[in-house]
Amino acid sequence: MDIRQGIHSQHAKTLDTQGLRDEFLVEKIFEADSYTMTYSHIDRILFGGVMPVETAVQFGDVSKQFGVSYLLERREMGIINIGGTGSVIVDGESYQVANKEALYIGKESKELSFVSESASEPAKFYFNCAPAHMKYPTKKIGKDQAVSVTLGEDINCNHRTINKYIVPDTVETCQLVMGLTQLKEGSLWNTMPCHTHERRMEVYLYLDVDSDQTVFHMMGEPQETRHLLVHNEQAIISPSWSIHSGVGTKNYSFIWGMVGENQTFDDMDHILINAIR
Repeated sequence: MDIRQGIHSQHAKTLDTQGLRDEFLVEKIFEADSYTMTYSHIDRILFGGVMPVETAVQFGDVSKQFGVSYLLERREMGIINIGGTGSVIVDGESYQVANKEALYIGKESKELSFVSESASEPAKFYFNCAPAHMKYPTKKIGKDQAVSVTLGEDINCNHRTINKYIVPDTVETCQLVMGLTQLKEGSLWNTMPCHTHERRMEVYLYLDVDSDQTVFHMMGEPQETRHLLVHNEQAIISPSWSIHSGVGTKNYSFIWGMVGENQTFDDMDHILINAIR
């Protein structure tokens, strides 16, 4: 398990490109017939990918890392599948999750297993996992159940659809919210004008980035910005003090996941474009 410590905003200002990448960028999310885990001290979020190809994948013993008998003893998990159709088996009950569908798994779910329907088109289960104080029912959220909102304009190169999968309108959770934003063809900017939210942190997973393209992820305090070059299926940890915006060399998609004080999607501190430095 990759462990990332919390970084103070003043410390972040002193880091060079490699230093920023080491602290905030996760370059490898999916590995065949295995899983990855990154644990951030920021709000204790855990995130990673599960990619079963030839065999089923289960999480290993986590008692040493988390001090519990099983992973979700005191946690909840959200999953969005960005690969082929697969199934998540939760305590013996199987949930089929197709591409761009989601699954919420409640606290105290003991046995998790992940399988793909086809080895030639394996599932890619991307997960966010957060501490939980209540047990809520496991629930699948299909594409038609997500709350979708279209924002932006072609003229501003930010025309995009925000698909809110794991939010209070679709499923009850303790603190975790997740969704998928897809930029229209010809649009390049996400979350611009940008914002921060002091009460929540966020993790981005960039996807649908062509192999010869990239995304410039903007981060840092509004008056002290930095950028990181991100490629397909790579993730960024965004502290509450940081903006989190991006511009691609071509349109792309990203999964956002948030944990923290509240679940109010529009609880943001907006920043005017001419105020950014």
